Amino acid sequence: MTRKERVVAVIGHNITDAVPWNVELTSGEMVKVCEYLGIEASEFFDLAGNHIEKIGYNIGGREVKPGFWQDEFGVVWDRSGLDKDIGVVSEVLLKEAGLSSYQFPDPPTEEVRKVTEKVLGNGRDTFKFGKIAMTYFERAWSLRGMENLMMDMALNPAFAEEFFGAILDYNMQIIETAVQYDIDGFYFADDYGQQTGLLMSPDMWRRFIKPGLAKMFEKVKSANKVAALHCCGKIDAILGDLIDIGLDIYNTVQPEVYDLKKLKKEFGNHLTFWGAISTQQTLPYVKPDELKRIVRETIDIMGQGGGYIAAPTHRVPEDVPVENVAALIEVLKSQ
Repeated sequence: MTRKERVVAVIGHNITDAVPWNVELTSGEMVKVCEYLGIEASEFFDLAGNHIEKIGYNIGGREVKPGFWQDEFGVVWDRSGLDKDIGVVSEVLLKEAGLSSYQFPDPPTEEVRKVTEKVLGNGRDTFKFGKIAMTYFERAWSLRGMENLMMDMALNPAFAEEFFGAILDYNMQIIETAVQYDIDGFYFADDYGQQTGLLMSPDMWRRFIKPGLAKMFEKVKSANKVAALHCCGKIDAILGDLIDIGLDIYNTVQPEVYDLKKLKKEFGNHLTFWGAISTQQTLPYVKPDELKRIVRETIDIMGQGGGYIAAPTHRVPEDVPVENVAALIEVLKSQ
Protein backbone atom coordinates (compact mmCIF):
# COMPACT_ATOMS: atom_id res chain seq x y z
CA MET A 1 0.00 0.00 0.00
CA THR A 2 1.11 3.56 -0.57
CA ARG A 3 1.25 5.93 2.38
CA LYS A 4 -1.86 7.74 1.18
CA GLU A 5 -3.73 4.48 0.68
CA ARG A 6 -3.02 3.45 4.28
CA VAL A 7 -4.38 6.72 5.64
CA VAL A 8 -7.48 6.56 3.44
CA ALA A 9 -8.09 2.97 4.53
CA VAL A 10 -7.87 3.60 8.27
CA ILE A 11 -10.12 6.65 8.00
CA GLY A 12 -12.63 4.24 6.47
CA HIS A 13 -12.09 1.99 9.51
CA ASN A 14 -10.35 -0.73 7.56
CA ILE A 15 -7.43 -2.86 8.71
CA THR A 16 -4.17 -2.18 6.86
CA ASP A 17 -0.82 -3.97 6.56
CA ALA A 18 0.51 -1.44 9.10
CA VAL A 19 -1.10 1.50 10.85
CA PRO A 20 0.00 4.77 9.23
CA TRP A 21 2.17 7.04 11.32
CA ASN A 22 3.57 10.54 11.56
CA VAL A 23 6.49 11.78 13.66
CA GLU A 24 7.04 15.54 13.85
CA LEU A 25 9.77 17.34 15.79
CA THR A 26 10.22 20.81 17.23
CA SER A 27 13.04 22.79 15.66
CA GLY A 28 15.39 22.19 18.59
CA GLU A 29 14.74 18.44 18.60
CA MET A 30 15.17 18.31 14.83
CA VAL A 31 18.73 19.63 15.13
CA LYS A 32 19.61 17.03 17.78
CA VAL A 33 17.98 14.10 16.01
CA CYS A 34 19.48 14.89 12.61
CA GLU A 35 22.93 15.19 14.13
CA TYR A 36 22.42 11.83 15.89
CA LEU A 37 21.19 10.13 12.70
CA GLY A 38 23.76 11.82 10.47
CA ILE A 39 21.19 13.33 8.10
CA GLU A 40 20.00 16.75 6.94
CA ALA A 41 16.70 18.13 8.24
CA SER A 42 15.27 17.86 4.72
CA GLU A 43 15.84 14.10 4.85
CA PHE A 44 13.98 13.45 8.11
CA PHE A 45 10.44 13.24 6.71
CA ASP A 46 11.16 10.35 4.37
CA LEU A 47 13.58 8.62 6.74
CA ALA A 48 10.81 8.60 9.35
CA GLY A 49 8.39 7.15 6.80
CA ASN A 50 5.81 9.82 7.57
CA HIS A 51 2.44 9.32 5.90
CA ILE A 52 1.00 12.84 6.15
CA GLU A 53 1.99 16.26 4.88
CA LYS A 54 0.41 19.53 5.98
CA ILE A 55 0.29 22.52 3.66
CA GLY A 56 0.49 25.52 5.94
CA TYR A 57 -1.71 28.51 5.15
CA ASN A 58 -0.48 30.81 7.92
CA ILE A 59 1.36 32.93 5.41
CA GLY A 60 3.04 36.30 5.78
CA GLY A 61 4.87 36.37 9.11
CA ARG A 62 8.29 37.91 9.72
CA GLU A 63 10.94 38.24 12.41
CA VAL A 64 10.75 41.75 13.87
CA LYS A 65 13.80 41.36 16.09
CA PRO A 66 15.86 38.41 17.31
CA GLY A 67 13.58 35.98 19.13
CA PHE A 68 10.34 37.81 18.22
CA TRP A 69 8.03 36.72 15.38
CA GLN A 70 5.12 38.77 14.02
CA ASP A 71 2.44 36.60 12.43
CA GLU A 72 0.14 37.45 9.53
CA PHE A 73 -2.41 39.07 11.88
CA GLY A 74 0.21 41.37 13.42
CA VAL A 75 0.52 39.44 16.69
CA VAL A 76 4.10 39.41 17.98
CA TRP A 77 5.23 36.14 19.59
CA ASP A 78 8.13 36.13 22.05
CA ARG A 79 10.25 33.12 21.18
CA SER A 80 13.24 34.13 23.26
CA GLY A 81 12.40 31.54 25.94
CA LEU A 82 12.36 27.74 25.76
CA ASP A 83 9.64 27.61 23.10
CA LYS A 84 11.36 28.56 19.85
CA ASP A 85 8.53 27.50 17.53
CA ILE A 86 5.44 29.27 18.89
CA GLY A 87 6.29 31.39 21.93
CA VAL A 88 3.97 33.61 23.96
CA VAL A 89 2.06 36.71 22.89
CA SER A 90 4.23 39.76 23.50
CA GLU A 91 1.41 42.33 23.59
CA VAL A 92 -2.37 42.25 23.22
CA LEU A 93 -3.43 44.10 20.07
CA LEU A 94 -7.17 44.45 20.77
CA LYS A 95 -7.17 46.17 24.13
CA GLU A 96 -10.86 47.12 23.90
CA ALA A 97 -13.93 45.12 22.91
CA GLY A 98 -14.31 46.52 19.41
CA LEU A 99 -12.97 45.99 15.91
CA SER A 100 -12.86 49.61 14.71
CA SER A 101 -9.21 49.99 15.69
CA TYR A 102 -8.05 46.81 14.00
CA GLN A 103 -7.67 46.04 10.30
CA PHE A 104 -7.92 42.36 9.43
CA PRO A 105 -5.34 41.20 6.87
CA ASP A 106 -6.41 40.19 3.40
CA PRO A 107 -6.57 36.40 3.04
CA PRO A 108 -3.45 35.34 1.06
CA THR A 109 -5.39 33.37 -1.54
CA GLU A 110 -2.77 33.62 -4.30
CA GLU A 111 -0.07 32.41 -1.94
CA VAL A 112 -2.39 29.58 -0.85
CA ARG A 113 -2.63 28.54 -4.48
CA LYS A 114 1.14 28.62 -4.96
CA VAL A 115 2.07 26.63 -1.87
CA THR A 116 -0.68 24.09 -2.52
CA GLU A 117 0.45 23.51 -6.10
CA LYS A 118 4.05 23.12 -4.92
CA VAL A 119 3.30 20.45 -2.30
CA LEU A 120 0.84 18.58 -4.52
CA GLY A 121 3.57 18.37 -7.14
CA ASN A 122 6.32 17.03 -4.88
CA GLY A 123 5.90 13.41 -6.00
CA ARG A 124 5.39 11.92 -2.54
CA ASP A 125 2.69 9.27 -2.10
CA THR A 126 1.44 10.94 1.07
CA PHE A 127 -1.95 12.05 2.38
CA LYS A 128 -1.97 15.83 2.09
CA PHE A 129 -3.86 18.28 4.31
CA GLY A 130 -4.35 21.98 3.94
CA LYS A 131 -3.86 23.56 7.36
CA ILE A 132 -4.80 26.68 9.30
CA ALA A 133 -2.99 26.86 12.62
CA MET A 134 -4.60 28.91 15.41
CA THR A 135 -7.82 28.47 13.51
CA TYR A 136 -10.54 30.19 15.49
CA PHE A 137 -10.61 30.37 19.29
CA GLU A 138 -6.83 30.54 19.36
CA ARG A 139 -6.77 33.31 16.77
CA ALA A 140 -9.31 35.25 18.82
CA TRP A 141 -7.39 35.04 22.09
CA SER A 142 -4.06 35.75 20.39
CA LEU A 143 -5.50 39.12 19.31
CA ARG A 144 -7.67 39.91 22.33
CA GLY A 145 -5.91 38.09 25.18
CA MET A 146 -7.24 34.93 26.82
CA GLU A 147 -8.79 36.57 29.89
CA ASN A 148 -10.31 39.41 27.88
CA LEU A 149 -11.85 37.01 25.37
CA MET A 150 -13.34 34.84 28.09
CA MET A 151 -14.87 37.91 29.71
CA ASP A 152 -16.19 39.06 26.34
CA MET A 153 -17.91 35.72 25.84
CA ALA A 154 -19.55 36.01 29.26
CA LEU A 155 -20.33 39.74 29.45
CA ASN A 156 -20.19 41.11 25.89
CA PRO A 157 -21.50 38.29 23.70
CA ALA A 158 -22.51 40.56 20.82
CA PHE A 159 -18.90 41.66 20.35
CA ALA A 160 -17.60 38.11 20.79
CA GLU A 161 -19.92 36.87 18.04
CA GLU A 162 -18.89 39.72 15.73
CA PHE A 163 -15.23 38.98 16.45
CA PHE A 164 -15.54 35.28 15.74
CA GLY A 165 -17.53 36.10 12.61
CA ALA A 166 -14.71 38.23 11.23
CA ILE A 167 -12.19 35.44 11.83
CA LEU A 168 -14.56 32.96 10.19
CA ASP A 169 -14.89 35.14 7.08
CA TYR A 170 -11.09 35.23 6.75
CA ASN A 171 -10.75 31.46 7.19
CA MET A 172 -13.54 30.64 4.77
CA GLN A 173 -11.79 32.44 1.94
CA ILE A 174 -8.67 30.37 2.51
CA ILE A 175 -10.63 27.12 2.75
CA GLU A 176 -12.65 27.91 -0.38
CA THR A 177 -9.41 28.45 -2.30
CA ALA A 178 -7.66 25.35 -0.96
CA VAL A 179 -10.45 22.85 -1.56
CA GLN A 180 -10.44 23.68 -5.26
CA TYR A 181 -7.24 21.61 -5.38
CA ASP A 182 -6.69 17.88 -5.06
CA ILE A 183 -5.77 17.98 -1.39
CA ASP A 184 -7.06 15.06 0.66
CA GLY A 185 -8.33 16.95 3.67
CA PHE A 186 -8.18 20.03 5.82
CA TYR A 187 -6.47 20.19 9.23
CA PHE A 188 -7.70 22.72 11.78
CA ALA A 189 -5.61 23.48 14.89
CA ASP A 190 -7.56 25.04 17.75
CA ASP A 191 -7.12 24.18 21.45
CA TYR A 192 -10.16 24.11 23.75
CA GLY A 193 -8.90 21.71 26.40
CA GLN A 194 -6.72 21.38 29.45
CA GLN A 195 -5.67 18.32 31.47
CA THR A 196 -9.00 17.95 33.28
CA GLY A 197 -11.55 19.24 30.78
CA LEU A 198 -12.55 22.16 28.59
CA LEU A 199 -11.25 25.69 29.04
CA MET A 200 -14.87 26.84 29.04
CA SER A 201 -18.24 25.23 29.66
CA PRO A 202 -19.59 22.97 26.90
CA ASP A 203 -22.53 25.36 26.51
CA MET A 204 -20.18 28.32 26.01
CA TRP A 205 -18.24 26.34 23.41
CA ARG A 206 -21.48 25.39 21.66
CA ARG A 207 -22.61 29.00 21.50
CA PHE A 208 -19.46 30.69 20.28
CA ILE A 209 -17.19 28.05 18.70
CA LYS A 210 -19.32 25.24 17.33
CA PRO A 211 -21.32 27.25 14.74
CA GLY A 212 -18.20 28.59 13.03
CA LEU A 213 -16.45 25.24 13.11
CA ALA A 214 -19.54 23.66 11.57
CA LYS A 215 -19.39 26.09 8.64
CA MET A 216 -15.69 25.43 8.09
CA PHE A 217 -16.19 21.66 8.29
CA GLU A 218 -19.14 21.87 5.90
CA LYS A 219 -17.05 23.70 3.31
CA VAL A 220 -14.42 20.95 3.54
CA LYS A 221 -16.89 18.05 3.51
CA SER A 222 -18.93 19.47 0.63
CA ALA A 223 -15.73 19.29 -1.44
CA ASN A 224 -15.37 15.59 -0.48
CA LYS A 225 -12.35 16.24 1.72
CA VAL A 226 -11.56 14.89 5.18
CA ALA A 227 -11.93 17.17 8.23
CA ALA A 228 -9.29 16.86 10.97
CA LEU A 229 -9.03 18.83 14.21
CA HIS A 230 -6.01 19.18 16.46
CA CYS A 231 -7.13 20.06 19.97
CA CYS A 232 -5.08 19.60 23.11
CA GLY A 233 -6.47 18.40 26.40
CA LYS A 234 -9.52 16.48 27.56
CA ILE A 235 -12.44 17.36 25.29
CA ASP A 236 -14.63 14.25 25.42
CA ALA A 237 -17.54 16.46 26.57
CA ILE A 238 -17.77 17.85 23.02
CA LEU A 239 -16.59 14.92 20.90
CA GLY A 240 -20.20 14.06 20.14
CA ASP A 241 -20.76 17.62 18.93
CA LEU A 242 -17.68 17.43 16.72
CA ILE A 243 -18.88 14.16 15.22
CA ASP A 244 -22.28 15.73 14.56
CA ILE A 245 -20.73 18.57 12.54
CA GLY A 246 -18.60 16.24 10.43
CA LEU A 247 -15.26 15.68 12.15
CA ASP A 248 -13.38 12.67 10.72
CA ILE A 249 -10.03 12.75 12.56
CA TYR A 250 -9.31 13.82 16.15
CA ASN A 251 -5.75 14.81 16.98
CA THR A 252 -4.21 14.81 19.49
CA VAL A 253 -5.20 12.02 21.84
CA GLN A 254 -3.31 12.42 25.11
CA PRO A 255 -3.10 9.14 27.05
CA GLU A 256 -2.44 11.05 30.26
CA VAL A 257 -5.96 12.51 30.14
CA TYR A 258 -7.92 9.64 28.51
CA ASP A 259 -8.50 5.96 29.15
CA LEU A 260 -7.59 4.85 25.64
CA LYS A 261 -9.68 1.67 25.71
CA LYS A 262 -12.75 3.59 26.87
CA LEU A 263 -12.21 6.37 24.32
CA LYS A 264 -11.84 3.86 21.49
CA LYS A 265 -14.96 1.97 22.56
CA GLU A 266 -17.11 5.08 22.94
CA PHE A 267 -16.06 7.08 19.87
CA GLY A 268 -13.97 4.72 17.73
CA ASN A 269 -16.77 3.87 15.31
CA HIS A 270 -17.11 7.53 14.38
CA LEU A 271 -13.62 9.01 14.61
CA THR A 272 -10.10 8.21 13.49
CA PHE A 273 -7.70 8.94 16.33
CA TRP A 274 -4.30 10.47 15.65
CA GLY A 275 -1.66 10.60 18.40
CA ALA A 276 -1.76 8.72 21.73
CA ILE A 277 2.03 8.38 22.20
CA SER A 278 2.68 10.77 25.04
CA THR A 279 5.24 13.55 24.73
CA GLN A 280 4.41 14.46 28.33
CA GLN A 281 4.85 11.25 30.30
CA THR A 282 6.37 8.65 27.97
CA LEU A 283 8.81 9.91 25.35
CA PRO A 284 10.94 12.05 27.69
CA TYR A 285 11.31 9.46 30.46
CA VAL A 286 11.20 5.79 29.43
CA LYS A 287 14.04 3.74 27.97
CA PRO A 288 13.93 2.79 24.28
CA ASP A 289 12.85 -0.83 24.86
CA GLU A 290 10.03 0.28 27.17
CA LEU A 291 8.98 2.89 24.62
CA LYS A 292 8.73 0.23 21.92
CA ARG A 293 6.52 -1.89 24.19
CA ILE A 294 4.22 1.06 24.92
CA VAL A 295 3.95 1.97 21.23
CA ARG A 296 3.03 -1.63 20.28
CA GLU A 297 0.44 -1.73 23.07
CA THR A 298 -1.03 1.59 21.96
CA ILE A 299 -1.31 0.37 18.37
CA ASP A 300 -3.04 -2.81 19.58
CA ILE A 301 -5.63 -0.75 21.47
CA MET A 302 -6.22 2.13 19.08
CA GLY A 303 -5.76 0.22 15.83
CA GLN A 304 -8.58 -2.26 16.38
CA GLY A 305 -10.96 -2.02 13.44
CA GLY A 306 -8.85 0.69 11.80
CA GLY A 307 -9.32 4.34 12.71
CA TYR A 308 -5.84 5.07 14.06
CA ILE A 309 -2.81 7.08 12.95
CA ALA A 310 0.13 6.45 15.28
CA ALA A 311 1.99 9.56 16.36
CA PRO A 312 3.40 11.47 19.30
CA THR A 313 0.76 13.67 20.90
CA HIS A 314 2.59 16.82 19.77
CA ARG A 315 5.73 17.74 17.92
CA VAL A 316 8.44 15.99 19.90
CA PRO A 317 10.06 18.56 22.23
CA GLU A 318 13.74 19.08 22.85
CA ASP A 319 13.75 17.25 26.21
CA VAL A 320 13.14 13.87 24.54
CA PRO A 321 16.30 11.73 24.20
CA VAL A 322 17.30 11.26 20.57
CA GLU A 323 17.57 7.51 21.20
CA ASN A 324 13.83 7.48 21.91
CA VAL A 325 13.01 9.22 18.64
CA ALA A 326 15.12 6.64 16.81
CA ALA A 327 13.39 3.82 18.71
CA LEU A 328 9.95 5.26 17.93
CA ILE A 329 10.70 5.39 14.21
CA GLU A 330 12.15 1.86 14.33
CA VAL A 331 9.11 0.29 15.96
CA LEU A 332 6.67 2.12 13.64
CA LYS A 333 8.56 1.06 10.52
CA SER A 334 8.85 -2.54 11.71
CA GLN A 335 5.12 -3.20 11.94
